[in-house]
Amino acid sequence: MNHLGTIKIETERLVLRRLDLSDAKAMFENWASDDEVTKFLTWPPHDSVDVSSRVLEEWIGNYADNKFYQWAITLKKDDEPIGTISVVHMNEDIDTIHIGYCIGRKWWRQGITSEALAGIIAFLIEQVEAKRIESRHDPRNPNSGKVMVKCGFKFEGILRCADKNNQGICDAAIYGLLEKDYYCAKEQIKEQI
Repeated sequence: MNHLGTIKIETERLVLRRLDLSDAKAMFENWASDDEVTKFLTWPPHDSVDVSSRVLEEWIGNYADNKFYQWAITLKKDDEPIGTISVVHMNEDIDTIHIGYCIGRKWWRQGITSEALAGIIAFLIEQVEAKRIESRHDPRNPNSGKVMVKCGFKFEGILRCADKNNQGICDAAIYGLLEKDYYCAKEQIKEQI
């Protein structure tokens, strides 16, 4: 793959950008401290802004690595972080990238996460040259899967008791998007215009 690191990406309503230490308060207040947001995630809710600051310090240190991808999801109108979207795992042998995301409850069901995911899909396939992008969710959190389907991912199955999140050991619903499917869909959209 052609790793480029966490570069700024703009979509219709969003700016996906690197996080910095000044984002700690927004991170804590907008999503990281909310036990409803973190319910199906693999990390516990933050109990203070200091925890958010420590996480941000680690991420900021990792930005020097071009294989590190961690974006703040911000609305263009105010640049305040409302969530994150990131590459949580990659397999360079098969050019596969695994995506994770979370967004504050106040911004649920507005198409924001789908818009952010679509923005990084284009970047990861067209510029980083990933051949497959995948993601997973706990089947008890079906809205996460709806984001994936909306962005062209195909449901590939459920791995039983194959994951662990804040609810304990759980099933994992797996979705994937292949490079060839991405370009085929892109071509179909052009033909309809």
